Amino acid sequence: MQLKRLILTAVFGFACLAGFAQSKSNFVPQKDLLATIRKNITDADAQYKLMATLLKPNEFPKAYHPKESRMETSNSGWWCSGFYPGTLLQIYQQNHDQALLTEAERILAVLAKEQYNTHTHDLGFMMYCSFGNANAIAPKPEYKQVLINSAKSLATRFSPVTGTIRSWDSKPADYLVIIDNMMNLELLFWATKVTGDSSYYKIAVTHANNTIKNHYRPDYSSYHVVNYDAQTGAVKERKTAQGFANESAWARGQAWGLYGFTMTYRETKDKRYLDQAKGIAKFILNNPKLPADKVPYWDYNAPDKPTPLRDASAAAITASALLELCRYVDKTEGQTYFSAAQTIIANLSSPTYKSAPGSNGGFLLQHSLGHLPAGTEIDVPLTYADYYFVEAMARYKAFAKK
Repeated sequence: MQLKRLILTAVFGFACLAGFAQSKSNFVPQKDLLATIRKNITDADAQYKLMATLLKPNEFPKAYHPKESRMETSNSGWWCSGFYPGTLLQIYQQNHDQALLTEAERILAVLAKEQYNTHTHDLGFMMYCSFGNANAIAPKPEYKQVLINSAKSLATRFSPVTGTIRSWDSKPADYLVIIDNMMNLELLFWATKVTGDSSYYKIAVTHANNTIKNHYRPDYSSYHVVNYDAQTGAVKERKTAQGFANESAWARGQAWGLYGFTMTYRETKDKRYLDQAKGIAKFILNNPKLPADKVPYWDYNAPDKPTPLRDASAAAITASALLELCRYVDKTEGQTYFSAAQTIIANLSSPTYKSAPGSNGGFLLQHSLGHLPAGTEIDVPLTYADYYFVEAMARYKAFAKK
């Protein structure tokens, strides 16, 4: 019965990658914002063509440092490598510019070898955001096999002792799991749907259940990192490595959780995940530290002085998640989520956050923040901010009546 349910959700899962093209709802998008989104997609097309000219053949964009006019890149093994082809493909879905598809296919060939990478938990980001989008646009046996192999590689990092997927490799006694890992479960759900092998599904829900149990505080804010005892499964430590303090609420971590549990509800229809997503949404949207434009400071507990930096990436992820979550709740609650996402998209589209054409190395958004405590990627454009912004805009457009 469970597998039948999964099969029935398969089409909806692909619709999520494609921007909810077949969904219906009671929420009415603003005509002016739809026009702005059309302009944003046109600008994104030009920006990503510019970005392509700045990359060497085997390079993937990470960030751009405007003060130094410097592109920061990675190889295919970096956790963000899937976002560049994924964004190209999402823009292509909106405007059908063949040049973007050609560039996406070129870089997918560079990325393909990571399907066998068992040293990272980020294969969902790397492979599902890239090959998953490609397969949704034009299904091919080779794309399907890459994704299945990627799911197999990700599954090797699961421990029955901790009931979680290992995030960061560390000394043998430690078993580190980060909230970001919720995002990688979508690849596992997909793998069960297409192979019929329920082991991927079981790994995903076991990981999600233990994330609820061990990562979350009573107010639905999340720790970034939980360190389990690798031998016993007991929790040894909870901390927030990329946030202000161990007990603080790192903004992007809250967004990862919101998106991850919303997606997990979609794939399972288990109410506990919907309740978790709603609790996280309440924490974010009712937070007294959330600015009026709903683009959060990098940490909800960051000191007020000096004025903390914003994180556009957290806002983009949140907007995209809310535009899915609003479909699973009653109309009143859904309107709250829809309106909040609408506000975020409108503000990210303003010159405050959106790059001027021809600037920022081709990135679409400004003012994201990677890892402030480590002093890296501070107040710069980031590849995943663009990916989830484009996804959020596609999801918003799908609410328009055909």
